[in-house]
Formats: sequence, C-alpha cells, structure tokens
Amino acid sequence: MIRLSDKPDLEHAPDSLVLPQHECGLFGVFGHPKAAVLTYYGLFALQHRGQESAGIVTSNGPRTSFLMHKDMGLVSQVFGQEELAKLKGTRAIGHTRYSTTGTSTIKNAQPFVVDCVRGQMAIAHNGNLINADVLRDELERRGSIFQTTADSEIILHLLAQPSDNGANVLAALRRIQGAFSLIIMSEQELIAVRDPFGWRPLALGKLDGAYVLASETCAFDLIHAEFIREIEPGEVLIINENGLRSERPFPEERPAFCMFEYVYFARPDSMIGGVNVGKVRMEMGRELARKFPVEADIVVPVPDSGNYAALGFAQELKIPYAHAFVRNHYIGRTFLQPSQLIRDFDVRVKLNLIKEMVAGKRVVVLDDSIVRGTTSRARVVNLREAGAKEVHMRVSCPPHRFACHYGIDFPDSSWNDASNAPKRSPIRKRSRGCLPI
Repeated sequence: MIRLSDKPDLEHAPDSLVLPQHECGLFGVFGHPKAAVLTYYGLFALQHRGQESAGIVTSNGPRTSFLMHKDMGLVSQVFGQEELAKLKGTRAIGHTRYSTTGTSTIKNAQPFVVDCVRGQMAIAHNGNLINADVLRDELERRGSIFQTTADSEIILHLLAQPSDNGANVLAALRRIQGAFSLIIMSEQELIAVRDPFGWRPLALGKLDGAYVLASETCAFDLIHAEFIREIEPGEVLIINENGLRSERPFPEERPAFCMFEYVYFARPDSMIGGVNVGKVRMEMGRELARKFPVEADIVVPVPDSGNYAALGFAQELKIPYAHAFVRNHYIGRTFLQPSQLIRDFDVRVKLNLIKEMVAGKRVVVLDDSIVRGTTSRARVVNLREAGAKEVHMRVSCPPHRFACHYGIDFPDSSWNDASNAPKRSPIRKRSRGCLPI
C-alpha cells in the first residue's frame, strides 16, 4: 500500500495512483424481507465505485437493534452466507468505499452507526464536505467525540444533536456544504439526500412493493428492480411505512453534476440524467472524430472506460475498431512492485498489447481522460515498440485544469505536476474543477 507520505515514482506508477480515483457506492432497501441479500447484490453491482471497504447495516424497525457487518476489502470478500444470515431485517443500507477523505482503515469503513437521543441512526455517504473542518471544530468544542477521520461522521453528529422542534434532520442537512449523496436509516425511516448542486448520482427504484435506493441504476438491473426516478438535486426523500415524502430544505442552486461520472466513474449500463452512460461516451467519441479526424488503419481503446468513446470515434470515421490492449481484470488495488526485476511491470500488469494487431499500422489510441500523462506515454511507447507505423492519441474528456474538492481524489494542483505525489488531504475551499452541465 502506498503511504500518504511517500513520493512514488510516477513514471512507473500503477494506474491506481496516476488516474483519478473512484468514489463510493450507496445502496438502500426499505420493506423487503431479504433486505441484506438485496443490498449485497446492489453493492456487488456498485463495486467499481469503491474497493477499499464494504459494509451493511440492517433493521427490523422501531425497538429492534441495528445489525452491522463491515470490513476492509471487496464486497465478495467481506460478505459470505454466514455474515448475510446474521443481518436480519426488512431495511438495510450498504456502502462501498474509496477514501477521498480520511485514511483507509476499518474505523473509516461505512455505514456509520450511532445510538443517540433520537434512537439508532446509520449513514452512508458519497462525496466530500468542504466545510468539514469548521463543523468538526465546532462539534468538538461542544463535547462531541469523533471515532473516525472521515467527514461523513460529522453529518451523523449533526443529526444526533437534540432539538426542541423535531426538525433537526433538515436543520442539520442545511449546515453541510459540498457534495453529498446520503442514505440515512433511522428506526422509523430511510432517508435519501442529494446536495443542492447534484454533484453525485442517486436513484430510486421499487421491487416487490419495497423501495430501493442506489448510486447507479445498474444495481437495480441486477436485482430486477424497477427504476422510478432519480433523487433530484436538493431533495430529501423520506421513506417510511406511510410511503414517500419529499422535502426541499436547501436553497435552489444551479445544477453542477460531476461530468466525470459520464467520462469515467459510472458503469456504461447505468442511466444518469435520463441518458445511458455508454451512449454518452459513444457520442463523446463521435464528436471527437468530427472535431479531430485522422486517417488511420485501426482505432484501439484503452480499456475499459475508453471502449465506448473509441467505438463512437471508429464508427464516425469508418475506421476498423479492435481491442489491441488486453486488460487483466484480476488486479487488486495493491500488488508487489518488482522495480528493477521487471522495469515496466506497473505498465504491463494491467494492460498488455497484442503486437500482431498494430504492427505496421497507423493506430489511433483512444482514452477517456488524461490526468498526469504517465500511463498515456507508456501506452504510446508500447505501440511504438510493437511496430506501429503511426500513433495518434485521442482523449474524449476535456483537459484537467483545476483541483476537485468534491469527492474525486485530486484535491490540489499537484495532480497537474508529475514531480509531486498526489495528496489525500482535501483543501477546504470551493473548486472550479467540476463543470456544470
């Protein structure tokens, strides 16, 4: 594991370091006898959004104890039949985590659970709070004791504060700023929250009379749930025995959904904003071909997130499309780096090139995005060494120009400087790196 203080060799760094990192995956169920099993499958479909830890909390409603299991690792590693059998209840929330804030340890694994004056509460969060330091200092001065370093716990402390008017949930949510798609479970309700800008996706579905919530609709497809609609920016959707109730506690803002969901994060079979992610990526490739055409013999995608953009590019210019890069799908987040033993191990461990497909040809290699350029440079070198006659690089995403403080792990300008290592600690100020759409 790369320590935060390390300054690794980015020229030969694994893709997990030089690419922007994934966010978190949320899933929730209200009113189904197999809530834990459904949540397990939902998290399995959302595994691409976070691979550090996974957790599920279940409940049978008022006057019953919350049951929880979470651990470090992939969903399939954290949960087996024995763990799921213990998670009884008709309600559940689940979380897969990639840490953009807080260290990668079991204490920061979500969901978080607390027992307070309002009863038991659990929370799962996708995003980053930009006023987390201010709120944490205030809460600590008032006696709050934090068990984790994740900003998500701040929301739980705010929700747990006693209130005379009973409206402390909405009042607490009004105090947080930044990117937050939340699923909160109390003893009576399941609450879905999306920040007023709508940075992160969150959707509502239905299965056998039960309501389900997920970061992406691909999770609904796996369990055969019906997609109802997306949680709207600034909406607080309350699900209880009486059905659905929608609240609007936030001031209206200009929508600023993170475009990187379309470019890289989301699965291509998900629907976001009423359109299919894979279709959006194909259209990005088509537009790229219209603006920057090239005469070539073959279009080669950098798998997997570059596949659909490359397909659109190839179709628009009527150039043959081929998978010359073969991806190893069984690479974990950490692995031994043999350095001098195999000099380019970090480059080849994830993608290997079929030389016979590119030798003597004019090749267009198409990737979804470039953050530092180190892996892109390596791909071009591989193609040259394989005997490609020409190598043309095309990228479907606009250039990264600013840091992002809303849940993508390039929180400062060192991401644009290959001489510095990326920093996990977020800078608490507004970002200009996310593009409104």
